[in-house]
Amino acid sequence: MNIMKKLQFLTIIGLLIGGTSGCNNPNGQTADNSVEQAQGVNDTTAMVNQNDVDFAVKAADAGLAEIELGKLAQEKASDPRIRDFAKKMVNDHQEANDELMTIASRYQITLPPVISEDHVDKQHSLREKTGVGFDNDYMDMMVRDHDKVVTLFEDASEDVRNSDLQAFASRILPILKKHYEEAKAIRDSINPMDTTTIQRIIP
Repeated sequence: MNIMKKLQFLTIIGLLIGGTSGCNNPNGQTADNSVEQAQGVNDTTAMVNQNDVDFAVKAADAGLAEIELGKLAQEKASDPRIRDFAKKMVNDHQEANDELMTIASRYQITLPPVISEDHVDKQHSLREKTGVGFDNDYMDMMVRDHDKVVTLFEDASEDVRNSDLQAFASRILPILKKHYEEAKAIRDSINPMDTTTIQRIIP
């Protein structure tokens, strides 16, 4: 990385960590447009194509969100099954993000270090819930979020060109599918009348 690229990288990291615009996660760090800022750096520094960069950034953002929501659920969920599930979310997504970070550093891909504005909004909304209301909303959110992230990883496992990123997507995909099924089973058991989620057919 030349001097100019290093300066760009350091500048964006400072913006991401420092720019909160009034939205804070439990650790006091967030950035309203962290994904866009990371993408701005990647336009000039990343050593992979744009499609691969998009996957890496979105996957990192989704993983960070699951970690933060999982920590929140371990504190606030009233159902022990949900607390156990939340603990698994934190552990599995932290492991996946650590692996992704290693790959990203290899190809000079900047990942967002904090969750994006959309996830911050979800977190704030969930934080206001308590008891059964929290349990229902968290598990419904887990079903919906994992439905989206499974699609993201399915597409990446076929379309990503970088061999390391493709291998990562293929390895993590079965874990995410399992998360989806577990989330749906818990959600349906605590709220069997909920029919709002599309049924995902997982091969």
